[in-house]
Amino acid sequence: MKDYLIVFSRGAGVFSMNLGELEKLVLKYFWQTPVADAKQVHAHFERSRGGSLNTIQSTLDRLYKKGLLARTKESHAYKYQAAKQRKAFIGELIQDVTQDFTHGSEGNLVAAFVSLSADLNETQLNELERLILEYRGKINSEESA
Repeated sequence: MKDYLIVFSRGAGVFSMNLGELEKLVLKYFWQTPVADAKQVHAHFERSRGGSLNTIQSTLDRLYKKGLLARTKESHAYKYQAAKQRKAFIGELIQDVTQDFTHGSEGNLVAAFVSLSADLNETQLNELERLILEYRGKINSEESA
């Protein structure tokens, strides 16, 4: 798994964050597991990749400081959860990157999605179409309410 440099633009500023292999694995874990503490996360990864509890605690703290995990204190330990759902996170990444390179032109964003869809198979295109129709239905019902 490669390390990624993730760039976000917010307001007038641009900031970036590097996500290492373990950070990405932990983030994926929290997209499948609603809430967990450091010991639970460590137990999960200890079987598959080893590592110390201290390493997991540091990783959880970094993801919290990057705004990717939320946490609440319960007794002597923090309970963590994903700050954003996977789809929302990926959507923000796509939106931020395309806005940086297209200067906010919606036509360019649509063209980028058309270009990406060229590599999709029939099943993936059907799923994309279903999601678009679902979203349109949601918008229409909100407008009529």
